[in-house]
Amino acid sequence: MTRLMDSLSGPGHRRPSLTYREVGATRTPETLPAGYHHLRHSAVVGHGRAAFETAGAAVTTWRMHRASRARVRSDAERAEPGVRLEVALGAGPLRIGVPCEVIWTAYEENRTGFAYGTLSGHPECGEESFVVELEPDGTVRFTVTAFSRPAAWYTRLGGPVIPPLQHAYARLLGRTLGRLVKA
Repeated sequence: MTRLMDSLSGPGHRRPSLTYREVGATRTPETLPAGYHHLRHSAVVGHGRAAFETAGAAVTTWRMHRASRARVRSDAERAEPGVRLEVALGAGPLRIGVPCEVIWTAYEENRTGFAYGTLSGHPECGEESFVVELEPDGTVRFTVTAFSRPAAWYTRLGGPVIPPLQHAYARLLGRTLGRLVKA
């Protein structure tokens, strides 16, 4: 982990810190904080206990993100509070790596997932959760919940374009997870 954080911040620099005050707010998605763009996306990704277990493992081991063509660097094999990671999107010189820290996890009988928060150097400020739930009828539902606002000049400049891109990425994650469950 120290190696990863050193590579994210460089030698002699302070360890990146969380960039927002409402840490953990995605745990109760009904009451997301004001002053941020809110994102909620839900998709059915399978049915039954086996599908739930597969989906939960894919979410909490970064497999879903990697299968969606994001590059994930982390010294931890799975999500746990305090784990730091960098998620990189894009290609070539347009690839942007964003530093995050896992804020909370859920490893429950019918609910599995985690949330990460933005660290210094992230182009957005806020938190995003990725949760898989096994509903009473056996439906396996994947939900992305987030609150964010621009933190860099280019995301401020992007203004109204950024929320649709975030929604598109949430939909991509849902489709990717559905494919992983079916495979």
